[in-house]
Amino acid sequence: MLALRLARGAHPLVQLRRLLVAAASAGTGFLLLCTLGYAMGHPEAPGGSALRLAWCAAPLAATVYFAVAVARTDPGTRPRSGLAAIGLGPARLMVFSAVTTALSTLLGSLLALLVFLHLRGDLRGMPFDGARADFLAADRPLPLPAALTLLALVPMAASAAVALVLRPGHGRPRPAGRRAEARPAPDGDRTPDAAPTGPDGVRVPDPTAVSRPAPGGLPWGVATLAAGLAVQTRASRPNPAPRLSGGLLSGQVGVSAGWALTALGLALAAPAVVYLCGGLLQAVRPGALRLLAGRGLQEDARRIGRPLGVVCAVASGTYAMSVYAGARPSFGPLTTLGAVLVTGCALATLATAAVEARQARADTVAALVRLGAPTTVLRTAALLRAGVLVAAFAPLTWVVAELAAVPIAG
Repeated sequence: MLALRLARGAHPLVQLRRLLVAAASAGTGFLLLCTLGYAMGHPEAPGGSALRLAWCAAPLAATVYFAVAVARTDPGTRPRSGLAAIGLGPARLMVFSAVTTALSTLLGSLLALLVFLHLRGDLRGMPFDGARADFLAADRPLPLPAALTLLALVPMAASAAVALVLRPGHGRPRPAGRRAEARPAPDGDRTPDAAPTGPDGVRVPDPTAVSRPAPGGLPWGVATLAAGLAVQTRASRPNPAPRLSGGLLSGQVGVSAGWALTALGLALAAPAVVYLCGGLLQAVRPGALRLLAGRGLQEDARRIGRPLGVVCAVASGTYAMSVYAGARPSFGPLTTLGAVLVTGCALATLATAAVEARQARADTVAALVRLGAPTTVLRTAALLRAGVLVAAFAPLTWVVAELAAVPIAG
């Protein structure tokens, strides 16, 4: 009940993010149910049904990733001293975050079930009754346990991922301004990690302090990216495999696996690339603006790096799919729905990570404003960070997209 009250009393933007999670869960659940309908209507082709089910792994992973990002930015379940005083510590709040995520994804799964039954013709009294009865095997009884098992995949995976990410000691990072606070040392001496104090006693980050160590995933990311491109090149060779009704070729399973490796490689390497961008901004006698923007990028490298890498992977995959669609028959509606789900979840996750980064810098920004920093400088630093990221990742995305599309176009 407390989880329901926390969810109900949240800010409208938080509710909107939860509704987006429910919508993503509904789309993924509908794809899983359509896979079940295909298996019911084509019992003689278990291989095709298995391929369609494996293809649903990408929308499922994107939905879970988005749900975790939304849970991390939920202010209603953020640890606070007042809640800890009444027994709501990090462990209880982690449970509430998992329950809230489960409720959002369950709502989407129920919506997917209603739409699926309606298109099959099992529910009457609304437009489009039985519009896809032939495709969804309406002439066969629906195995309810199998349908409920498929619909439970998204809520179970999302809630388990939220509980794993937000477990005590490994959850949300505290705001940077609060991390910088330190108790004064005796005799007025300042501890080595203490932040400088402004005229009004506000502690702000020391621009000369050593920033976080660089993320170490760049070598692994490059190796995984190269392996993914190699798998795509190998799998894109001419293959006389039969065509599935959803628009996906069974011979392109290797292409999907290669794209997954490519996405993983970009996600592993992107934090290090963001960190390097922050270091380049601070190179060669930086001023206050470049120093502020560069340190901001280095602090947010792990937070926004992985979502940014996933967006680059989705963009390169979308380009390769457009090349494939021009050389092969057009994709079916379910393939298009899956692509829209993956793209939408990737962009929404990146936007949510940006919101989380802004929340983490809230105390620092407030302290700088109280010390007299012009708001135009803070806005220009934010625009500079965004421009540097676009300048770094746009060419990277184009190169990866061209390399992925070369074997398909050939």
